[in-house]
Amino acid sequence: MSDSDPRQFPDPAAAPAESARLHALAAASQAAMGQEAATLDGQILDALGLMLTPGHGDRLATVFATAPSVAVYRHLWRLLVQCERERAADDTLHVTVFALPLVIVAGIEAERHSQVTLSGMLEDVAALAAILREHGALTGNQSFALANSLVAAGAIDFARLPDILAWRALPDAPSSARALEPAPIVLSGGPETVHLRFLMGSAIAAPRADLLVDATVGKWGIPLTQALGRQLAAPGTSVLAIPRAPQSLLHAVRQGRVAQREVSAHIFAGNAIRKLRASVGEPTAVISAHRSAEALDGGEVRLSLSATFDPRQAEGFRCPLYPLDRVGDVVAMLSELLAECRVGDVRVLPGVHDDRDSVTGLPLLFKGDDVPASITV
Repeated sequence: MSDSDPRQFPDPAAAPAESARLHALAAASQAAMGQEAATLDGQILDALGLMLTPGHGDRLATVFATAPSVAVYRHLWRLLVQCERERAADDTLHVTVFALPLVIVAGIEAERHSQVTLSGMLEDVAALAAILREHGALTGNQSFALANSLVAAGAIDFARLPDILAWRALPDAPSSARALEPAPIVLSGGPETVHLRFLMGSAIAAPRADLLVDATVGKWGIPLTQALGRQLAAPGTSVLAIPRAPQSLLHAVRQGRVAQREVSAHIFAGNAIRKLRASVGEPTAVISAHRSAEALDGGEVRLSLSATFDPRQAEGFRCPLYPLDRVGDVVAMLSELLAECRVGDVRVLPGVHDDRDSVTGLPLLFKGDDVPASITV
């Protein structure tokens, strides 16, 4: 399905001159080798480094918003990661700014509540920090502090990145993480919903220390999940906050979005497959790529589940595609999920398909009867 990318990327001719120059350098670097590629990347790193100074977030965001392809976007992103992770000279202390992605699965339990808002504020952030210290998160670093609010991805993405990284300046490194605007979570009656938030922090580190080298969730994961659930939940709600490891901001946003999508897909598939098996038998799964004006960058991958004995009982999931994604990787994630759920009939449609069904006007979801059985993974 590598040729089935439904997204529509910006016209290269419409990019501002500064962004267009970096796009051209990235494309040239990908086509070059050895010293030539290193020289081109050096020019990109110099430009991105200047954009990471406070007040230049809009310029940085424009470079990525106008990227003409996944390849160019990914190349520039990898170089920006290098800029973000640059530390002070080897003989000095440095400050690491980090974020823990949290995938929050929440719902309303009490029928008397039609809507509940979770504030996103943490009552006892010191208790959360104590859990991380006790179990050696951040490679055992003890000199760190956490913010008391949970923020959305937009609060730490490209436009805000330079200003947040300014927290690293010594001697003004914070003894507690700077205040950020919390992102409340609004819950309505119905199935549980999946949300992405970030717990921010900053740490003072010894020379040459990389506090974010361990990308796994250690023994701190379960107690932190329990503590977050207690602090975030409101009466009549259920809240499960699943943390990922502390990461640099760019990696946190990327991994957080991927994790949110995977958890959403797991919840959808688990519920839909149980429903179909209980009523009409084994499901057939169809994975397809679609153009959609409602989707990010105009395209998404869809998963539909239906059964031969009653194809009208189709269930559908709309899987977002983020700029760093390869379509084939997202399809592989869905295929692996279906294998874990023991769905034996999985069909992947080639090509890019319409957004709406021409007859019903509803979002187009292919059922098993619509797709030849020979099209399988």
